[in-house]
Amino acid sequence: MESALYIIANLVLVAAFIKLARKKDFLSFLYNGKWMLTWLAVGIITLMDELTSIYYAPFEAFRFIGIKAIFYIALTSVLIRFLSTRMVEIGEILEKNNVRGGGVYSFSYLVLGPTFSFVAISSILVDYILTATISTVSAVENGTYFLGMGPEVRFFLKFGVIGLITLLNIVGIKENAKFTFLIFVFAAFVLVNLIVGGAVNLDSNSATIIGNSFSSFVNDFKGQNPFIAYENLIIGIGSCILAYSGIESVLQTASLVKDWKQIRKAYLFLAVTVGIVTPLIALFALSSGINLSAHETDLIPTFASKVNGNFFGIIVGILASITLIMAVNTAMVASAELIEKVAEKYNYQWLIHANKKQSLYRIHIINAIFYSIILIITSGSQAILAEMYAVGLVASFAINTGSLLKYRYSKGTKEITYHTSKTGTLVLFLVLVSTLIYIMTARPYGTTLWFIITMVVLFLGIKISRYRAPEIPVRRKTRNVMDMVFKIAEMDGKEVNIFFRRPLEDEAESSATNSIYVSFYSPRVDTPTPFVENHFWIAIERKLGLFDMITSVLKTIEYEIPSSEKEIHLHFGWPLSSWLDRLSTGIMIHNIVKLPRFFPKFHYHMDYRKK
Repeated sequence: MESALYIIANLVLVAAFIKLARKKDFLSFLYNGKWMLTWLAVGIITLMDELTSIYYAPFEAFRFIGIKAIFYIALTSVLIRFLSTRMVEIGEILEKNNVRGGGVYSFSYLVLGPTFSFVAISSILVDYILTATISTVSAVENGTYFLGMGPEVRFFLKFGVIGLITLLNIVGIKENAKFTFLIFVFAAFVLVNLIVGGAVNLDSNSATIIGNSFSSFVNDFKGQNPFIAYENLIIGIGSCILAYSGIESVLQTASLVKDWKQIRKAYLFLAVTVGIVTPLIALFALSSGINLSAHETDLIPTFASKVNGNFFGIIVGILASITLIMAVNTAMVASAELIEKVAEKYNYQWLIHANKKQSLYRIHIINAIFYSIILIITSGSQAILAEMYAVGLVASFAINTGSLLKYRYSKGTKEITYHTSKTGTLVLFLVLVSTLIYIMTARPYGTTLWFIITMVVLFLGIKISRYRAPEIPVRRKTRNVMDMVFKIAEMDGKEVNIFFRRPLEDEAESSATNSIYVSFYSPRVDTPTPFVENHFWIAIERKLGLFDMITSVLKTIEYEIPSSEKEIHLHFGWPLSSWLDRLSTGIMIHNIVKLPRFFPKFHYHMDYRKK
C-alpha cells in the first residue's frame, strides 16, 4: 500500500511536467523587444524563496512557542493567503497609475509620498539582504550535514554561494528562469515524496504530539480574557511569519510580467503549492519525535532520513542547499528591481546600466557586497539572522496594507476592477502592526538593524529628493490661480461657471462658454493632460490638502473679482460610487457643504449631468 502511494504520486508529477513542458513559451517570451516572464516563472522564482523557509522556520517557530507551532504555522498560512489578495489589488493600482514593479516602495511613494517611501525602502532592503544571507547560511548548513565539514570551511562556502548567484543574475533573466524551473522540478519530486513518507510514517506517538499541539493552541484562546487571547494570537503569528517569507517578491518583480493579471495567477499558484506544503512538512517534522533542540539547522534532512532512509536524507540535504541558494537568487532579482525603480525615479542612470543580457550587473555586484558584509557581521548565525529578518518582513507587510487602506479610502474603486474588502484590509493591517510591535520588542537585533538602516536611508533619501524628486518637473507644468482670474476677467458675460473636476473624471467640454474647469493634481500621482484654454491644472502644494487648495483658490477669486462684476457659480460633481466609497470621501463632502459659510457671495451646485 505504501509503495502504491509513492508510485501514484510520482506518476502524477511526471504527467504534469510533461504536459507543462510541451507548452510554448511557458516560462518567458519576447514582448516589445524585451524578455518577459510568465506567471509561472515569477511564481516559481518566488516559490524558491517561500519554500526554503521549511528548512529553518519550523525550528524557529518551535524555539519561541513550542510544539503549538504546528497549528500556528497553518493559521499563518491562511493569513498570508489573505494578504496575497491585497498584493494583487496593489499590483492593479500600480499598473493603472503607470507604475511597473517596485512593490512596497512604489506603492508607498504613490500613496504616502517620498519621505515615507524611504522607510519602505529600508524595510524591504533589510528583508532582501537577510533573505539572501539566512538562506545562504541554511543552504551550507543543510548541504554539508552529511559531509562532516568544519565550521571554518562552511563559513567560507557561504561566500561562494553568494558569488555563484551573482554570476547567475549577470547572465540574464531568461536563463535565470530556465535554471530555476529545473530546480523546481527536482524540488517537486523530493518534497512530494517527503510528504508521502511523513504521512505513511505517522504513528501513535506522532498523533499524541499533534494532539498536545492542538490542545496547547486551543488553550491560548479558550477561557482567556480577549486581550490575552489576542496577545497569544499575535505571539503565535509573529513566531511563524518567517515560514512564508518571500511573498512580496511577486509584486516586487511586476515589471517582469505583462500585466497585473499575471501577478494574480502567480499568487494563486503559491497558495496551492507552498501554502499547503509548508504546513504539512512542518506538521510531520515537528511531530516525528526527533530531538528538535539537537537539530536547529538540519531538522528537515534529519526528518527525511527517519521516514525514507539515509540516502533520501542526503537527497533532501542536497535539495535544501540548492533551493536555499535559489532563495538567494530570488532576493537578488527582487532587490535589483527595487533599486532599479529608485534609480529611475531619481535619475541615477549609471547604476541601472544593463549588459547585453539585459542584466543590471552593477546592482547585482553591490548586492553581493552587502550580503557578504552581513555574513561577516553576524558570523553566519542563523538565529541572529532570523531575528533580524522578521522585523523588515512584517514592516513591509504593514506599510503595504496601510498604504492600501489610505488609497482605497481616498480614491475608492473607480479605477480598478479587482478590489477587496476594506474592512478585511483594516483587520489585516491591525494584526500586522500588532505583530510588528511584538517582533520589535522580542527581537532586539532585528529592531536595531532595521532602525539603523531606516535612519541612514531616510537621511540620504530626504537629501536626494530635494533636488532629484521626479515630481519636480511635473510640478512645473502647473498653472496658477491668477491665470484663472485673468481668464474670468476676460469673459464677456456676467455669469461664470467654475467646475471642479477630479483627474480621473471624463474630459471637460472645453467649448462651453463662460466656463472654467479646475483640476487639482498630485505631481507624484497624476500627470496633467494637454492644456486647453479654459481647463486649469493646478498642482497641490506640499503640506496642503485638497480642501486647502480649494479654499485658497476661492479666496483669491473673491478678492480679485468683485461680486458686482461677475456672478460666480461653483459646480461640484455628484458622487455615484458605492455607499462605502462615498463614506470614504465623507470628510471632503462635509467640508464642501460648509463653503457657503466662508464664501457667501458665490453660488453652489452639486450636479449630475446625464450622459
